[in-house]
Order: sequence, then C-alpha cells, then structure tokens
Amino acid sequence: MFNKILIANRGEIACRVAATCKRLGITSVAVYSDADANAKHVAACDEAVHIGGSTAAESYLRVERIVEAALATGAQAVHPGYGFLSENEDFAHACEKAGIAFIGPPVEAIAAMGSKAAAKALMHSAAVPLVPGYHGDDQNADLLHRQADEIGYPVLLKASAGGGGKGMRVVERTEDFPAALASCKREAASSFGNDRVLIEKYLTRPRHVEVQVFADKHGGAVYLFDRDCSVQRRHQKVLEEAPAPGLQPQVRRAMGEAAVAAARAVNYVGAGTVEFIMTADGEFYFMEMNTRLQVEHPVTEMVTGLDLVEWQLRVASGEPLPLAQDQLRIDGHAIEARIYAEHPARGFLPSTGTLKHLRMPAGVEFALGEGGERAAVRIDSGVREGDTITPFYDPMIAKLIVYGASRDEALKRMAHALRGFEVVGPHTNVEFLQRIVASVPFATGDLDTGLIERHHDALFAPAKKPLREALALACGALLTREGGVAHGASPWDALSHWRLNSGYTQTLNWRDVEKDAALAVVFSRDGDTQTLTHDGHAAPFKWWRGAGEHEYGAIIGDQHVTGRVFIDGDTFHVFCRGEALAFEWQNLLAHAADAEHGEGRLTAPMPGKVIAVLVEQGAVVEKGQPLIVMEAMKMEHTIGAPAAGKVTEVLYAVGDQVADGAQLLVLEVE
Repeated sequence: MFNKILIANRGEIACRVAATCKRLGITSVAVYSDADANAKHVAACDEAVHIGGSTAAESYLRVERIVEAALATGAQAVHPGYGFLSENEDFAHACEKAGIAFIGPPVEAIAAMGSKAAAKALMHSAAVPLVPGYHGDDQNADLLHRQADEIGYPVLLKASAGGGGKGMRVVERTEDFPAALASCKREAASSFGNDRVLIEKYLTRPRHVEVQVFADKHGGAVYLFDRDCSVQRRHQKVLEEAPAPGLQPQVRRAMGEAAVAAARAVNYVGAGTVEFIMTADGEFYFMEMNTRLQVEHPVTEMVTGLDLVEWQLRVASGEPLPLAQDQLRIDGHAIEARIYAEHPARGFLPSTGTLKHLRMPAGVEFALGEGGERAAVRIDSGVREGDTITPFYDPMIAKLIVYGASRDEALKRMAHALRGFEVVGPHTNVEFLQRIVASVPFATGDLDTGLIERHHDALFAPAKKPLREALALACGALLTREGGVAHGASPWDALSHWRLNSGYTQTLNWRDVEKDAALAVVFSRDGDTQTLTHDGHAAPFKWWRGAGEHEYGAIIGDQHVTGRVFIDGDTFHVFCRGEALAFEWQNLLAHAADAEHGEGRLTAPMPGKVIAVLVEQGAVVEKGQPLIVMEAMKMEHTIGAPAAGKVTEVLYAVGDQVADGAQLLVLEVE
C-alpha cells in the first residue's frame, strides 16, 4: 500500500479521497489554484501545492505542473478523481513515465474507451450488446445520411469523442438530418477538437442503467451491481440510485456479466463504469465505459458496504481484489441527489456567489469504513459556509446520499433530508429536487431519461408556500433586531417605537424576493395584546427567539410555527416547514437617508468579468438605463441604474475581474 498520494482534483471528490487516506493512515497531498487557496479540500489534506491560476486550463489541467508537484512532495501515486485529467491518457502516461503510479486503468484502456466509435467496435468483438448504429471511420456527409436512413428514424447523432451531453442531436426525420449533422459536428469540434460522429437508433423512453466494475492486475474482475441514473437534465444526471429499481435477477446478472466482459476486452485495471441504455422490456445495450470513479459511486458504497476508493488504492498498489464475485451482496437501497448552484427555472443555468449561509441536514460526512457507510444520511461536500461558487468550476455544493432498508424508506429519508438544506447566496436546485422526489413517476420507479421533460409542467408549477407563517417569523426577527419586545419581555427593553400611555401601530413593508411583489404587514401592540394584520386578516401574534442560532418561533392566530431566519442586510431568508422564502424589508428611513445623501451604490451580483462599460464619469442617466455588462458562468448580466442620477465615478474597466458584491460605480441620485 502507498504511504503518500497526490490528489489531482478539487472539491468534494478531493475531500472524499482524502477521507479514505486519513482512515488508512496514508499522507495526502492537495493541489490548488488561485481561486482555491482557502478551499475545503486544501484543509482536508496533509500537504498542499499551488499549481496555477484560477481557470482549469491554468491549474487542474496542467499535466506537467501536477507531475512536478507529485515528484516534489514524494508522492508515490496520483489519484485523478473524476473530471479534469481523470480520463486523459497523456496524463496517465506522464505519471507512468515519471515513475508515479496512476490510480486508474492502464493507458491503453483509457485510449480504447476514449473514442466512442472505437469502443463500440471493441464491444462488438467482445459480444457486448450494442444499439443498432453506424460507428465507422468514413465521415462523408452523404454516407452518414444514408446510414441514418437505413437505421430508421428517430436516430441519435453523438460526438465520438464527446461527453456531458455535448455534441448530441436527436433527428426525427430524414429532411432534418443535414442541418443536425452540421450542428453536431460544429459543437463536437468546438468542445473536443474532433468533429467525428456516430449514429445510433434513438430509443424512446429508455432508462440509463450503469454497472460498477473492478479489475485487478492479476486477472480478477467483478461487478458491484448496478445504478439507475435516468433522471437527467441536459443529458446530465440529477438523481442516482442503487440498485436500479425493478430489474429482474436474470437481467441484473446478464448486465453485470456483460460489463465484466467489456472490462476484460480492454485488459482493464481499477474502478470503471459500464453504461447501458435499457428498454422497457429489459433489453440493454452498451453506451460507453467511463474509465474512472463516478460522481454517483457513494450509492454503490452504501448498498455494498465497501469503500471504493480503498479498493482503488489497493488494486493500484498491486493487491488482488478484496472480494470475489460470489462474496458480493446488495443490502438495502441508496439514493443520491446532487445539490447544485443553478437556476432550474432558467434552463438549469449555473449560479454563482458567496455561500453566505449554508446549513445541511444532520448526517455523516464521507461516511466510510467500519460500517459507517450504512449511515442513514451521508453528505459529501467540498464547500463550507463563506466559500464562493465561482464561474471557474462545476457549481456542485454537495451530494446528499440516503440509505434505507427498502426504496420506500430511502425515499422518505431523501424527502426529509432535502427539507433540511438551507442555502443563502447562489440559487440552488433543492426545491426542484424536492418536487422530483415527491413526484408520482419517481416515487413509483417509472423512470426514463425523459422524465423531467415529460413532467415539466408539474415540476415547474408555481409553488404554494407557507407565506403567512414565514412572514410572521420574518416580522419577529425584524422586530427583535430593531429593538422590539419579544413576547414575555419587559416593555422597558424596547429601544424604539416610543409612545406615552398608549399602544402603537407600525406598518412593516416587505418585498417578496422570489415573486418581486410588495407585501404590507401591520404590527400593533396595546398593552399585552399584539396583533399582526396581512391581506386584510388580523390575528393575535406572539414571537420569540429560539435557543439555536437563527431560530425563531411565532404564533399567529391558531398557527404555531418554528423556523430559522438568516438576516442578510435588509433581506430576511426564512426556512420553515421545509420551504425557503425571502423577504426584503423596505426600510423607508434608510431609503430616505440614501436619497438625502444623493448616492447610489451599484454592486456586482456575482463574481465575473466586466465586458462592457456603457457610461462615462459625469454621464446623466435615467432609471433602468444599462450601465455595465458583466459575464459570469458564460452568461451576460446587465447592471442598470436603480434611479435617475449622475455617474460620479466608474470603478472598473472592460476586462477587469470583479468579486461578488464589489461596487462597480457610484451614482449620485437625483
């Protein structure tokens, strides 16, 4: 076994590998970019080496720099994680040349599976079932069109060197083929530097089922059963589970044996995943093989009770597989949800920003070894509160993994655990995940890769949230902050709302941030009687501070509610009854003061780059007039004037990188 390894990755997978190293007594070395100098994975490892700038091209994709770091620190092996260089044959070869063990398959296996077309041909020779299609070298457009016609529509065009859903097109009719082919080739060339495509019969309502395989250097090879990864958006996975629901024992065995045959065909070593597409009648076909550990590997760990990273380390160091096929068992059911910083309602576009508040459900982080993998809730995360989701890397916040004795039990635990996520800063997909898990097709195991699109209207319908209860908590938090009197406290503790021998009434003006709608709440006190009035309905009102941080409770009418309120300036983020709401207090006194001073601050909504400055110092502008355009996560964001006024100072120029919340210019408000 190795004494020291370098982890050539970042985020949760680097933390995940470091956790196994720590348990086994292996020294771990992190690498980090400028943007990751204070990242969680750096703190999780025993040593750390800076390897370059913030972009992946300047850091995590620099083969020579990572190899130098491994040699300089005396690392005996490199674990590539997933993504970045994990399936890069040049990187594996560079490690081998430097005398450093690559914790992954041989270079030849990576090369064999790196091309989808070559992999299909190899699988055909190994008698692994293939979807009818064309995988040939001749890329003449007329030939490809004829092949598609012979296969029969609909067909799927796929970039041969592709991945992540890029370079894929579904073609329904022969007349649509030329335009789809040209588009697919352009995207393939742009994304992978290779415009070669393959054609396959497009299967309607297919499932995406994959098999975890492992092989050692002594000829041993096993499958660690299957995972269903059908729930996807933009051809990228959202929810995964193990084992795949509804598989008959003979299908499970046949699929596992086919996956092992695929691994043996390329003399595979280490952890790999063979991905299949499956029809409703149980027929399955090879799609591709990922020559690395998968993002969704924790669900396999949960149902097998095995640490797959430990298996990787043992196999890479020359040990035989720890268990034979007949010693492997499935125990229970596990589901994984990927918590992303993204906008589901805006086409799942990534979101960036500082994690001002981050609270995860009670669970065990990287629950591995000595039976810990059977924890009911497991959290794998590479970020902490205060970290920033930047435009440079994948916007994953965490992986939430739950385990149950049955799928029904795991579903209930997933629904409950998702209600425990609290995030303030970037947008997230937590609410969207809650809807999928609660949906009838997912709950009943009616899975296929088109589930989200087919049930789009239901999954994106306006949510009914506990507005009245959340407003009560927000009002209680505001009154507490502003010096109001919580129920049961002395009136002499009040620092505001001065009155003499009478009660008082105060109107609290709010803006519902999500709906951008105005809300007015009237709070009144007369002696010991407190009342809250909203939408014409008055009710007795009490509130109190809870014992924990951000905790509040309230009674409004006959409704008792408890929750947590995170206050960010004048925005109150309320988490109650499993829902998240946000209200901005319209502080009229503060707004009046701003107007009196005549200044307006315009700040960056997220970290990014200035790509256009539309005004000069001294310019007179109207309310809503575009002033600066920023680019972040490949999206443009236009910052407009909040009011009419005069630009007194422009603080950034085109090309400048700006931090989240940075003041971009100063506006003297009329």
